[in-house]
Amino acid sequence: MEGLGSDAAAAAAPIDQWRHDVWRLYQHYLDKSTPHSTYRWIGTLVLLIVYVMRVVYVQGFYIVSYGLGIYILNLMIGFLSPLVDPELDPSEGPMLPTKGSDEFKPFIRRLPEFKFWHSITTAFLIAFLMTFFSMFDVPVFWPILLFYWLVLFIMTMRRQIAHMIKYKYIPFSIGKQKYGGKKFSASSSGSRGD
Repeated sequence: MEGLGSDAAAAAAPIDQWRHDVWRLYQHYLDKSTPHSTYRWIGTLVLLIVYVMRVVYVQGFYIVSYGLGIYILNLMIGFLSPLVDPELDPSEGPMLPTKGSDEFKPFIRRLPEFKFWHSITTAFLIAFLMTFFSMFDVPVFWPILLFYWLVLFIMTMRRQIAHMIKYKYIPFSIGKQKYGGKKFSASSSGSRGD
């Protein structure tokens, strides 16, 4: 009887090793894509176009698209909101200046850009795979879902945009800020007398 357990463990070991190798390869390519944000977003846009073409071609899976839209809305809220909300707890954490005399403290997102991209790409991929299973093709009247999603989007983003305006936060910046060297003005360009 003891031989059966060891045979099963020996048979499972190559499968576990293969899964581990595939996971490491995935992590390797994910890490290599980290600095290339423009190309990552272009790839996600291509995946979005493929998903939309699939939904239009099949003329179904509107409930999957609605769920995908709600999930992306939730991700956008996390991406556009601060880790520590200054309205709820103004004494702790980073804040943006609200007056010219305030000191600048860095803004930290609740959901960083890389995790935002990864979650959206994974969601599009899962939604695309769901379109191949007929049990997810629930008959619904899609204009109602679209209208409800638009109302939800407008109500949520209105609050988020008002919050961004109040705390002078611009969430979309590509890449790091670079030091361009000293800027010399006309008054400081004169020579010094030693």
